[in-house]
Amino acid sequence: MTREPPSSFSRPTVRILGTHGVPAAYGGFETAAENVGLYLRDKGWRVIVYCQTTGSGPVEEDEWNGLERVTIPVARDGWLATSEFDLRSIQHASRFRDVCLTFGYNTAVFNIIQRLKGIPNVINMDGIEWSRARWGKPRQAILWVNERIACWVGNDLIADHPEIEIYLATRARRSKITTVTYGAHAISEAPTEPVTARGLTPGQYLTLICRPIPENSIMELVTGFSSQRRGHTLAILGDYRPDSDDYHRAVVEAASDEVVFLGSIYDPAEVAALRFHSSGYLHGHTVGGTNPSLVEALAAGNPVIAHDNPYNRWVAGEGALYFTSARDASELIGEALGNPALRERLGAASRVRHAQEFTWEHVAGQYEKLLRRHVRLRAATRASGASANLPDPNLSKETT
Repeated sequence: MTREPPSSFSRPTVRILGTHGVPAAYGGFETAAENVGLYLRDKGWRVIVYCQTTGSGPVEEDEWNGLERVTIPVARDGWLATSEFDLRSIQHASRFRDVCLTFGYNTAVFNIIQRLKGIPNVINMDGIEWSRARWGKPRQAILWVNERIACWVGNDLIADHPEIEIYLATRARRSKITTVTYGAHAISEAPTEPVTARGLTPGQYLTLICRPIPENSIMELVTGFSSQRRGHTLAILGDYRPDSDDYHRAVVEAASDEVVFLGSIYDPAEVAALRFHSSGYLHGHTVGGTNPSLVEALAAGNPVIAHDNPYNRWVAGEGALYFTSARDASELIGEALGNPALRERLGAASRVRHAQEFTWEHVAGQYEKLLRRHVRLRAATRASGASANLPDPNLSKETT
């Protein structure tokens, strides 16, 4: 791949680390990396995204939609694979002196490399990952330590929710913390074929889309929905394995015959169609900050029934009804399904809330503002070094 000469500073450069890469096909971080990267591309940035793949062999470099990709193969599985990928990505990025944007702090101990080399690093701190019981005590301890390291080594820390910003302020100075949420593209139309192909009738079903774990209140929502006949279907997306997971089995057993489990669906267009043609969205997340799935529901104009906590209330606002138990969920589901005017009001409020806070243009613009500040600081450092006739320690040494 042709590289810009080291002496060219006409284009600001950012290296995006911590995700599986682009195009997005994994989760919220990947979707954010893709959309922020494309926005920066359109603003004249040179964007390099580190991508993880399974296997062995050399690092490969190519381009996708104007974004440069550095693909690193990793032969391990699970968390060990992620750790190895993060380390190798950071080592590669640290050969150059470009501003870094890192999604997640799970392996922040490796980000010490950038800190020691004076490479600016903006870190998206995600939710309070170490507090999630599903990790188990040993991994929770590792995450706890890495969270504190990230608060130290990050030049700027991104909180995806005001409550997360408040939390991070107990770990780092407030001046380097900024709230920047996740975004979603507004959905104003979608084909019905992906819906009918799944055996669903447009406007006659609810959706529930999340990782199947207890902290997402799936049991409460399924039990509440199944407590009576609804005349609607509850379509659940996610990887449920009742033969090997006790919680999954309990959820499946609690479901009425009006509940269908569609499995994991990774095609964004299909998920968008399922959201757009649904009567509403059930959201049971109890921890974390801004959840991408909830933001996408707002972007689709979904009426929402959400777990009552500060995270969800700030995100959904007047676009949701809020439950605290299976009984609450049952009553609210009945109220929403039986009142088209209520659903229309909630859906309109969802679209307003999305337009206020969660468009990608707004979100990515906030990322750019943070990154440009470091580019300006770097330019000032170069100018100062040049005036003193000193070598520039921040000069990128990238070659072909």
